[in-house]
Amino acid sequence: MSGAGRRTGPAGERPGEYADEYADEYAAALASALRGPVRAKVRLVAEVRDGLADTVAAYADEGLPRDLAVRRAVREFGTVAEVAPACQRELTVAQVRHTARAVALAAPLPAVCWYLLLVMGHGSQLPLATRLVALPLAGVAAAAALLATAALAATGPLARRLPTPRRLPRATAWAGTAAGVCLGVSALTLAASSPLSGNWPPVALAGALAAALHTVVASSARACRDCARA
Repeated sequence: MSGAGRRTGPAGERPGEYADEYADEYAAALASALRGPVRAKVRLVAEVRDGLADTVAAYADEGLPRDLAVRRAVREFGTVAEVAPACQRELTVAQVRHTARAVALAAPLPAVCWYLLLVMGHGSQLPLATRLVALPLAGVAAAAALLATAALAATGPLARRLPTPRRLPRATAWAGTAAGVCLGVSALTLAASSPLSGNWPPVALAGALAAALHTVVASSARACRDCARA
């Protein structure tokens, strides 16, 4: 026994030391196999890593050799290949909620911008082609926002009673993609139209807002597609 009353492994190595070393390797392998929001992924992997390290150290404290302690801990926890699917499902739900929240908040804004421009005095100054593009873009964005709201409901408190629909991650990803396209097209259309408008500052401001939202939504939708494929 060491001075602290704990058993030591080869060359005086404490159980906690090699438990931490193996748990770090396990956590790195698990992290590389998962896709999802960074914060949720870090938190989930840390929980698994700490639990595994404690289990290995507990078996080692019982006097088991290092290799046997590790094998028993892994048998209890599962290998990375066995644990990863359950972890990925949790992260996929987290990413679905992240993407759905971004779409639900961002997608209606182009419709609001178009409404303000077309109805409140600036629409007549925009080219006819711009005004014709506005309605379908606003319609698709509104449909994406409705689907995103449904995804939030399906993965919220309701999900504790009902299983998450299998196709929901992919549907949410495509809703985000559609919203991102609408935002991008809106940004380009408004940017091209602003020099032709008699009162260009509101048009340019709406285009800048659409461009910023496009970046956020498109990035989140791409991450959701990655999770749906994982």
